[in-house]
Amino acid sequence: MVKCVFSTSFDGLVLVTQSHENLPSELEVLKAPLQDYGSVILGEEVVVLKVPGLPGNRLVFASTGPVNRDYDDIRRFSDAAEKGIKRALKAGMQRPLLLCPPHKDYNNSTLAAALGALHALYMPIEVREWKGKANELKVCVLGLWTAQEAEGRRLVEVANALESGRLACRDIGGSDPERMAAPRVADYVAELFKDSPVTVEVVSDLKTLEKEYPCLAAVNRCASSVPRHQGRVLKLQYCGEGPIQTTLMLVGKGITYDTGGADIKAGGHMAGMHRDKCGAAAVAGFFQIVAKLKPKHLKVIGSMAMVRNSVGSDCYVADEIVISRAGRRVRVGNTDAEGRMAMVDLLCEMKEKAENEINPELFTIATLTGHAIRAMGPNYSVTGEVLGDVFEVSTIRREDYEFHKGKSEYEDILQCNNLPSSATPRGHQSPSAFLIMTSGLDKHGVDSNKPLPYSHIDIAGSSGPFPGVPTGAPIVAMACNYILSDSL
Repeated sequence: MVKCVFSTSFDGLVLVTQSHENLPSELEVLKAPLQDYGSVILGEEVVVLKVPGLPGNRLVFASTGPVNRDYDDIRRFSDAAEKGIKRALKAGMQRPLLLCPPHKDYNNSTLAAALGALHALYMPIEVREWKGKANELKVCVLGLWTAQEAEGRRLVEVANALESGRLACRDIGGSDPERMAAPRVADYVAELFKDSPVTVEVVSDLKTLEKEYPCLAAVNRCASSVPRHQGRVLKLQYCGEGPIQTTLMLVGKGITYDTGGADIKAGGHMAGMHRDKCGAAAVAGFFQIVAKLKPKHLKVIGSMAMVRNSVGSDCYVADEIVISRAGRRVRVGNTDAEGRMAMVDLLCEMKEKAENEINPELFTIATLTGHAIRAMGPNYSVTGEVLGDVFEVSTIRREDYEFHKGKSEYEDILQCNNLPSSATPRGHQSPSAFLIMTSGLDKHGVDSNKPLPYSHIDIAGSSGPFPGVPTGAPIVAMACNYILSDSL
């Protein structure tokens, strides 16, 4: 995918830096032509220069702009690289060499730039299959320049691993609701991890889903009458070499299409809802990174809740009472709050397993609420900024638990009110309380004999624009924290 060499086999250079005046001595040859075009470069973010003697006689200069202001972060490098590569593609380059010299204030600027370039080069799986192309990129090869060969090889290994995870995440999360309907996601994941250290188990039997995951089964009830839309639970596991020190337990929301159900998404709000599976896609993507890097002393257990929230005569409706795996009576308040229903019994299962695992940390990952976008804006996950996979942190409060307490003696828990999350105070925080209460995790708080750490990551804003390409959030941040923390 990426080559760590500097040779004439490339057909152009893409330089990402704040200023050509600060280039290292190894790139001294680039200073003169950049100085000659200084006035042009100062007026443009990305320019293409004709420079005889360079590979392809072409140089794309992509300026990061200032990187030292209060609000600047490492995304300046990935953003510039993405723009630079897009300009290189327009210029017809098929073998570009990316150059991003290290910056004194950003230790991982070169890697961030590589990831930005790779994001621009992703080719959707539908396009690959339609064209019959095996290559996942829009170019033949992407080169990465570094001053030291050993450092370059390390960066290439990490970049390829991270990108392989993001590619799987984009393939699943970004593809249309038929190409990545639940049964076809199961096929894709099984093929992805064939002959890898990751094991895959697929639960497809309807009776088993109803017994083990009743809340998910309620959402799946309508879609289950259409074989190609029937729900699946995908269970993944990796166990690294050596004594296990940490166990990550991940549950991802995989709503292959969200009509809203009986509380239907009207007024044009349904378009783009094939992206409601990006949480489960992130689980698969993280496992792909794990499969490539094979971290020692780490165990990862994952569940992907793949189900379609269809509308029809057999769809679940508001007012129904569903008894969760943990034995909690849940009153449905809004069928468009299906993501928490799909995940909660899988979270309960993780809770049951966690009691026998070493240092377990539980996560749910989901494009769960529009409120997360309204509160934090697009591009941000709500709970990593080492490589620009950025988070905003929210806290669950007592009001969130009060909100979900049953309102009558019929139910223990209210699933949701009948308003959109974006119109509900604390609309992205309270679903975490629902997940904790309904799964039985509230019996494993800090006041219990067996506390279990739990975090919910809402990627509704950071999963990527529609129309557009999914970002792969939050798997790079998680990889930085749990796999690459000692090397970055």
